[in-house]
Amino acid sequence: MQITQVRVIPVELNLRVPFRTAHHAGMDRVSLFFVRVDTREGQTAWGCAAFDPAITGETPEQVSQACRACAERARDLNPLNTEHALYEIASLAVGTPSVQCAFDMAFYDLLGLAAQLPLHRLLGGYRDRIMTSVTVNIGSVGDTVKMARERARQGFRILKIKGGLDAQADVQRVNAVATALPNFTLRLDGEQRYTLQEALDVCRALAGKIEILERPLPPEDVPSLRELTRFSPVPIVVAVEPAAALRIAADRAAHGLSVRLATCGGLQCGRQIDAIARSARLATMVGCINEPALLTAAGLGFALSSPNVRYVDLDGYIDLADDPTRPRFILADGWLIASEVPGLGCTVDL
Repeated sequence: MQITQVRVIPVELNLRVPFRTAHHAGMDRVSLFFVRVDTREGQTAWGCAAFDPAITGETPEQVSQACRACAERARDLNPLNTEHALYEIASLAVGTPSVQCAFDMAFYDLLGLAAQLPLHRLLGGYRDRIMTSVTVNIGSVGDTVKMARERARQGFRILKIKGGLDAQADVQRVNAVATALPNFTLRLDGEQRYTLQEALDVCRALAGKIEILERPLPPEDVPSLRELTRFSPVPIVVAVEPAAALRIAADRAAHGLSVRLATCGGLQCGRQIDAIARSARLATMVGCINEPALLTAAGLGFALSSPNVRYVDLDGYIDLADDPTRPRFILADGWLIASEVPGLGCTVDL
């Protein structure tokens, strides 16, 4: 297989619902870069560099520059030599995990097309569907309950409530949703903003009401995470990249590790984190940022391939108003169901 052309396409997408978290006052659009790879054999593969400056510190200028450098290098690579190709790309994408993810996706898309296998089967084929949570933005108690009810009307049964600004208010908000929707599974995302004592207080107050507490503390604060994990009655899940995953697993500083392909560098890095979690007998969670359905397809393929993935939060495309991706996976009553289309199984109207 020979690559003949690589195009980098900048895109801005609008959000139907402004994104409000401890780090975002009301984001209403996202900037990203699609990557299109064409081969001499007639295949077309896609990747996407979706980034959130509040999480990784990437800027549009950095992402654009790295995308174009990687596109130039990719023309001389054999995408079926996946390890070599991704090693070469990684050296040009230092500091821009979203770019590493974009080319990682495109190469795995081509590998699936060549093998005539959908991504989840190419990576292991453990299952073909999994239930996802959906985000409930930060807000007042009333706003939180209102949005939770709207998500319930959309068919979701697992709600991830954003928190991190006020620990006591987060407890009140979760309790209000639990009262309004008593048969739903609830998760709380602390956005790495709690102190150790606040995180302990939240876990004790919400024991039996939340399934997990995600990202309560910064991942680099391993001693505090270890203390929290030791005494928390609620499972603690931490978002990490591979090196941090190894430190946290070695210190038993969490009950689970969260993988977000856009922020860790793609499928290859995600599989490394999952292998660390599995070896340490920690759960794996597959999460997302605001991202098009193309990235959701990659995250879903990864989540379906591993028996260690216990939690999924792949709702990043749901509120995008003008996503050019046409996915073949299905969302039904909160279940994400894979298709049998080879590769990522998506086309992009660009």
